[in-house]
Amino acid sequence: MSVSTAASVQTICAPLPVLGRDVTVPLVTGGEVTYAALDYAASAPALQRVWDDVAAYAPYYGSVHRGAGYLSQLSTDLFENARRTVAEFLDCRDEDQVVFTRSTTDSLNLLAAALPADCQVFVFETEHHASLLPWRDARVTYLNAPRTPRQAVETLERALADRDPYGPALVCVTGASNVTGELWPVRELAAAAHAHGARIVLDAAQLAPHHAVSVRDLDVDWIAFSGHKLYAPFGSGVLAGRSDWLRVAEPYLAGGGASRKVSRREDGGVDVEWHDSAARHEAGSPNVIGAYSIASACKALTEAGFDDLVAREQYLIEKVRAGLAEVPEVRILSLFGDDAPRVGVLSFVVAGWNSSHFAAALSAEYGIGVRDGLFCAHPLVRTLLGSDPQAQGECGAPEAAPGEKSLNAIRVSFGAGTPDEHVERFVNAVKELVTDGAKWNYRTEDGRCVPDTSA
Repeated sequence: MSVSTAASVQTICAPLPVLGRDVTVPLVTGGEVTYAALDYAASAPALQRVWDDVAAYAPYYGSVHRGAGYLSQLSTDLFENARRTVAEFLDCRDEDQVVFTRSTTDSLNLLAAALPADCQVFVFETEHHASLLPWRDARVTYLNAPRTPRQAVETLERALADRDPYGPALVCVTGASNVTGELWPVRELAAAAHAHGARIVLDAAQLAPHHAVSVRDLDVDWIAFSGHKLYAPFGSGVLAGRSDWLRVAEPYLAGGGASRKVSRREDGGVDVEWHDSAARHEAGSPNVIGAYSIASACKALTEAGFDDLVAREQYLIEKVRAGLAEVPEVRILSLFGDDAPRVGVLSFVVAGWNSSHFAAALSAEYGIGVRDGLFCAHPLVRTLLGSDPQAQGECGAPEAAPGEKSLNAIRVSFGAGTPDEHVERFVNAVKELVTDGAKWNYRTEDGRCVPDTSA
């Protein structure tokens, strides 16, 4: 990217205002610094616009769907309008359902519970555990990690060609890796799935906050994502897509709201008639504020313009990649190669450093928040590190002490609210740590590397 182009992006696309942008944190070496939140892939900071919308609604909060009072009716309208906003944001088909859940993990477990009997599921080992693990009652085929997008499609085609052609089948695939940030060939994978009579669900937890996502254009059957990665607070998520499997499945939770009619039988039992709408899988009092916050984030991102947001993010990605390229000890992890398109998520290892030690030093000495570990994608990180698939490792930090080898990596992630200064501080900190070493002593405590303050 040329200097003039970079300057243009900076001028046109300022970071979106987010909560916590002025928060200061103490440094172990003394003083304070503005916190650099570079762990967006775990949870992105809430947009200020979203927080303001929620605060404006909060005094009018009321129970939804069955209340006769004004606040209840207002909250019901807000909740159902949020459903329509999400459908528009995802460019859903007219017959699709939007179900509000707690998270991406909850959404995919809901779909797993709704699978027809004897359904076959195909999932790459590269998936986040939220996509890898929910299919416990299905026949699951785990596919090896591909090394190119084309190989991903070919691997899936071969697996589907060998399946039982007469039963239902589902493919689960990520839109953007939570480890490497690389974009997956979703449209091509969907075409391969449909050509072999299978359906496909897209884990868009890392894709939706960074790129416009169209259910119609990608031709996926379902899509799942989380509010807390989409700049929305609170525990909320979405499963959107085809209604037929959801309409006939047993409700995800049994209770009020999911049932249309409940009556006693003469033998003393209970007969239940369940809703066939999204309410079928939304039993109990819903998280109205969570749903509203997702809808607010959808509107904010749409109004900001994904073209501008993507352009600015690519500028930040190149800034990070160029800086890390100047440090020979750093190796960026990748499945598809250096030129693969990606969102603002990069994982790397540093020769001679325990990843937990490095991440702890970034936090304690520079006020930079990143993540270290296996990122709830253990098979993928082990593949990228070339380790034994059976080797021990944890989702968080390892037990290895500072200076010892660890089966873990470091992840830096950013997005619409990230200012230039945060990525510049990060790159400079990496260079200083590799060149000069940590300024403080660290020890392992409860599996995490922390500054040693005992002296």
